[in-house]
This record gives sequence, C-alpha cells and structure tokens, in this order.
Amino acid sequence: MKQVEVTILGQGYILGCPEGGEARLGAAVAAVDREMSAIRDAGKIKARDRIAVLAALNLAYQLAERSERAGPAERDERADESAAQDSSAAAADPDLDLGRLIARLDAALDDGHLL
Repeated sequence: MKQVEVTILGQGYILGCPEGGEARLGAAVAAVDREMSAIRDAGKIKARDRIAVLAALNLAYQLAERSERAGPAERDERADESAAQDSSAAAADPDLDLGRLIARLDAALDDGHLL
C-alpha cells in the first residue's frame, strides 16, 4: 500500500492507496474537497467536522440517487457482477471506492483523526 499526501479543504492528509489507485483516489479527494468547499462557502457552517459529515452525507445521497436511477435490471446485473468478482476487481469500481472513502472519513471523524 502506497502513502499519498492529499489536501482537503486546505488541510493536508496522508492516505493509504493501493498501487495504481492514485488517479481514482485523486478523483475521490477532488469530489470530497469540492463538496466540502461548497458547504463552507455557503457560509452557514464553519466547523470542519460538521462540514465533513454534511459532505459525506451529500456524496452518499448522490451515490444512492444514481443507483436508484439505474433500472432494477441494471442493479441486479451489478450485484451479480460484484458477487462474481474478487476483491481486487471490486476495488476498481469508482462508486465502491468513493463509498469506502466516505465510510473511512466517517469513522475517522468519530475517532478525531484520519489515520
């Protein structure tokens, strides 16, 4: 596992990243940073932990919404494909990676640190 330094909302973090996953992690970090910045820039919330929780909820909602828009047949097909793939192939799904990142951020915020 490779260590990658990223910046979210102006604060640096060192995250673990599987070899070859740097671009996917970069896209996830950009999405989280973009969401957190939009919440901060709206001006109503200043606490970084509350911004992070709201951003995680917004991103999770977007993922759920995207999944609902996919028809039932497509959801079933995805479930079948997911069950058939090994863990390394499942890690290649960007939605799954973003979901894991959100879960990691949520867990880290509960502990008060990211790693």
